[in-house]
Amino acid sequence: MIRDDSNIGNPGSQYPPGRHNRVMATLLRRLPDGFTLALLATVALASLLPGRGALVPVLGDATALAVALLFFLHGVRLPREAMVGGLAHWRLHLAVLASSFVLFPLLGLALAPLAPRVLPPSLYLGLLFLTTLPSTVQASIAFTSIAGGNVAAALCSASLSSLLGTLVTPLLVGLMMRAHGGLSLNALGTVALQLVLPFLAGQALRPLIGGWIARRRALLGLVDRGSVLLMVYTTFSAAMVAGLWRQLPAGALAVTALVAGLLLAAVLGLTTALARLLGFARADEITLVFCGSKKSLVAGIPLATVLFSSDQTGLIVLPLMVFHQIQLIVCAALARRYAARRPAARAAAALAQAAG
Repeated sequence: MIRDDSNIGNPGSQYPPGRHNRVMATLLRRLPDGFTLALLATVALASLLPGRGALVPVLGDATALAVALLFFLHGVRLPREAMVGGLAHWRLHLAVLASSFVLFPLLGLALAPLAPRVLPPSLYLGLLFLTTLPSTVQASIAFTSIAGGNVAAALCSASLSSLLGTLVTPLLVGLMMRAHGGLSLNALGTVALQLVLPFLAGQALRPLIGGWIARRRALLGLVDRGSVLLMVYTTFSAAMVAGLWRQLPAGALAVTALVAGLLLAAVLGLTTALARLLGFARADEITLVFCGSKKSLVAGIPLATVLFSSDQTGLIVLPLMVFHQIQLIVCAALARRYAARRPAARAAAALAQAAG
């Protein structure tokens, strides 16, 4: 899967602790760069050369196959063993799930007065859709690790969120958007066919091919990113034909970025307060903050292509793409801040100062 969302297995079993932190730090420095540029280039290509005519059904069929492949790989990579092994932290996992599937949607509904006064209805639907998505896996683990949190619990929580999101997100979308005309409930059958069945097939075949998949991480990462870029091209091609940029008022993207940033700030603050209210240890607080504040781009784009009509999808995924970049930048800075405040780091700094 793409760098911020793919399952990286049990970090403790792959790398020694010191090397693991260095690998995650390197990963965080690279997260926003290549894939973000590829996304922007794909949007530009679709804007200049959108797929038309006979190419449209070809793109539709290819996108449907890419969605099924992506969720099949989700199923293969999600470690059931890690989720079962982390059941002892059930209060923490419930808090992460509540942040992803209760707190976020409630905040999304609270933004309703913004439409249509501040945001076009489609962009508001995109914000609502964003709030229903599951957490990421790899980015949650990476940020938790660097900040000094409970990495094993992060793996369990993020994996469980991703697993449940396949079913919970379409149901939330149906409940929240029905009044706004954003979803045909007939799409839920397509969800079962294109998302749930491939995911379950991947889980069933994990004991047979999970090791083979893990050994080909780099190659399969290219497949994952290529699948997402194909979906983005198909989505924005249809949106361009429908007049995407003509539908956007001046400054709408800037307002979307501002609202997405405020949404992330609210969730970061509320998850921190919740962790302290529940009496979580510092390591578990970090896990809740980073796993509970993420939204998965790699799950969101294929879900959007299945749940919404092709002329809507381009505008609906724009807030997700904006939020994706903001969450990486903000959480990378927050992880470094947590790391600098670790007791060991403070003790080392004090010793160094005394020695000097």
